[in-house]
Amino acid sequence: MNLRQKLLLLFAFTITAAVAAVAWTVLVRIRHVFEQRDQEETALFVSQFQREFQHRSAEVAAAVDRLAASERARAMAVEIDQTGDSAPYLTEAQALAEDAQLDFLEVVGPDGNVISSAQWPARFGYPEPAAANTSRDSLLKREELPDGSTALGLFAVRAINGSDPQVKLIGGERLDQSFLAGLPAAPGMTVGLYTSVDTTAEPGTPGANPRVATSAGFTPARLVGPNGGFANAARYQGLIDTARASGEQASGIIDPTGRREDSLNATAIPLKNQAGDVMAVLVVAILRTGMVEAQQHIRAIAYGVAAGGILLAILFSLWIAARVSRPIEQLARAAEEVAGGNWEVHVRERGRDEVGVLARSFNHMTSQLTSQRERLIQSERVAAWRELARRLAHELKNPLFPLQLTVENLVRARALPADGFDEIFRESTATLTAEIANLKTIIGRFSDFSKMPKPELERIDAADVVNRVYALYAAAHQNPSANDADIQFHLDVSREPMPINADSELLHRALSNLVLNAIDAMPEGGALTIAAHRKEDRVELRVSDTGKGLTPEECERLFTPYYTTKQHGTGLGLAIVQSVVADHAGTITVEGRPGGGATFIIMLPKAES
Repeated sequence: MNLRQKLLLLFAFTITAAVAAVAWTVLVRIRHVFEQRDQEETALFVSQFQREFQHRSAEVAAAVDRLAASERARAMAVEIDQTGDSAPYLTEAQALAEDAQLDFLEVVGPDGNVISSAQWPARFGYPEPAAANTSRDSLLKREELPDGSTALGLFAVRAINGSDPQVKLIGGERLDQSFLAGLPAAPGMTVGLYTSVDTTAEPGTPGANPRVATSAGFTPARLVGPNGGFANAARYQGLIDTARASGEQASGIIDPTGRREDSLNATAIPLKNQAGDVMAVLVVAILRTGMVEAQQHIRAIAYGVAAGGILLAILFSLWIAARVSRPIEQLARAAEEVAGGNWEVHVRERGRDEVGVLARSFNHMTSQLTSQRERLIQSERVAAWRELARRLAHELKNPLFPLQLTVENLVRARALPADGFDEIFRESTATLTAEIANLKTIIGRFSDFSKMPKPELERIDAADVVNRVYALYAAAHQNPSANDADIQFHLDVSREPMPINADSELLHRALSNLVLNAIDAMPEGGALTIAAHRKEDRVELRVSDTGKGLTPEECERLFTPYYTTKQHGTGLGLAIVQSVVADHAGTITVEGRPGGGATFIIMLPKAES
């Protein structure tokens, strides 16, 4: 039997002896003292809680009202209404939330999509269903957080004064352990919060709407108190299930230990959202006042019996905390810091026992992680520079070789008669001019890719851009020369308006790149179709050819920078197209099969009417 087991046995024996003596006295003294005062204290606290809950709701609503009426919020709303550009206000909600001392705050545009989120900036552009709420009352709802968890809170929805169309603020405070800690609990009273919904985020993009479903079973871990855990949570199942099922306040006697002296007078108060669904249950448990009176009578008896055990328990607890608990807690905190990205953390190494060995191993692990991270970063940088150098060398080598040959020809031709030299000189200068132009083109493509301009968005009709591209290239191929492929151009554009917010020049450039790629894919001639149609809230642009097609592997890698299927090409054209489409909040995909041609599909959001 090791030391830990001996300590545990001694601790258990001492406590058991003390509790046995106290229990016998309590069972005698508290038999006739239970109900009336407990019920009065419970009713008083329930009334206090309801007032506090309403007070917190009013505070949240008032804070959001002040924000909605502030000059800062109105200036932001007017700017968004006038320009339609909400990007400058991506972090505005964080500043507003700090000013108003709110835990949650989101700025929602007239379209119901998030413009700025204090609790989760990545939710920009995602819909917020709560924005449809028109009630002036506060509402209870769950909020998704970036770490995948959810938080319950009191929220208020307000339109910013003077905004038309309306830009709304959705602000709130957490309903969690800190809320419980702020409740006016009396001595001997225990307060807990049971969350009665399961929330799991759908896989996919951040901000996806959660699935919310009422849990059929009771889970003790969901019942928490002001300090985290809640003792004997399983004993409250019946009371909580009754409140959840009925939606009404429920009360009862809880006997957590099996001894009447430890019994509690508990009340479960359901907290509902606007739809009437029970989102959480507030549990209030009060030690029955008879126990307090009994303790006054048994204190003298209990002191003598329990003093020795309590003293030993304190001494052993301090020793265990100093030797085991504290070092392990330090290791746990250090592990959390490492998980948060701080790989420089170290813990104090104490002694040569198991805890000291664990601390030394942890410090060695963090040192190894830091050095491996540095090596990985350096390797990635070297690989990136090598890839760029390889691409540039590959692209520049082809035109440099004919340049070298041309210069050598000029040197040899210097010894020829004037007539012969002039002819070679003309041919050489033409070659030099062509290859230098080729070099400029290659360098220009790399330069364009490195500094793509930001789009200057304006409301345009997608049909105008498509018609311009079609007119440009169809006219150029109406009378093909002997060296040009015979390509038939077709236009398929919807007659209904297709308004989009776009930079017409950048979009024209992207479509031109796709058309040129399609022409290159049909060296023997074929048909090229440019189409534009509305698809619900999107506008679809298509460029199709009847060329040699693409393999599935090529379709997956086609938009990767520097990847190309051509013998002569930088592999930047389609990467530039994808960058332009992404800057317009759109997507681009490709469909194709070997020998069956290829179709590039651009989906752009339709402008709001």
